[in-house]
Amino acid sequence: MLEVKNVEKHFGGLKAVNGCTLSVQEGTITGLIGPNGAGKTTLFNIITGHLKPDRGEITFLGQRIDGLEPHQIFARKIYRTFQITREFAQMTVLENLMIMPYRQLGEKIWNTWFRSSAVRRQEKEILEKALDVLEFVELIKLKDEYAGALSGGQKKLLEVARSLMADPKLVLLDEPGAGINKTLMKKLVTKIEMLKDEKNITFLLIEHDMNLVMNLCNPVIVMSEGRKLAEGRPEKIKKNPEVLDAYLGGQYR
Repeated sequence: MLEVKNVEKHFGGLKAVNGCTLSVQEGTITGLIGPNGAGKTTLFNIITGHLKPDRGEITFLGQRIDGLEPHQIFARKIYRTFQITREFAQMTVLENLMIMPYRQLGEKIWNTWFRSSAVRRQEKEILEKALDVLEFVELIKLKDEYAGALSGGQKKLLEVARSLMADPKLVLLDEPGAGINKTLMKKLVTKIEMLKDEKNITFLLIEHDMNLVMNLCNPVIVMSEGRKLAEGRPEKIKKNPEVLDAYLGGQYR
């Protein structure tokens, strides 16, 4: 589904991504791990168009996307979250979902004049979908709360809900487990697995919680010094000597 080939990104003399080549297969939950500074988030930013690669190419479903702007990549059905959630804090939970669908009719002012019935019909469809999604992520009781008032874990669930409104094919999750208590973490993991199985959504996620990665992800890709160091099933990765030396230390020895 996603192919990253010999991608490089330099910041002055620092090679943040250094000839990285990796792929994500459709229908998987692929984990991307590595020490701080390995280039994981920089790679996410390149994939989603927030940064342009200095070298290499990225293809999604057989078409090159490197060089596209973020909104163009979003239109290709790639959605990403950030380490720090970026909800619209002064809007309600429901409103945060309803703004997500791409190119809504009401975004063009003349449609509100000349196609008002179509605008209302689409808005009703979006509202119904948003309510269904909130039921799925179990945030329906908070639909009228301001998004900024949610807990950290609830904001992570809101990110998942917002992604569903965009009908994504690939979702990039940047540390979804950060700052979440165990109860909400279990709920988040369950929802991700359900989306993979029921909606055929593919996930690529950066995570430092090794228990989460080893229980949720297959395969696991390890980055170190800006490039792929290893890839394989979780049980293989946690026994890989190079991975143990580069990242995991003695945790799985």
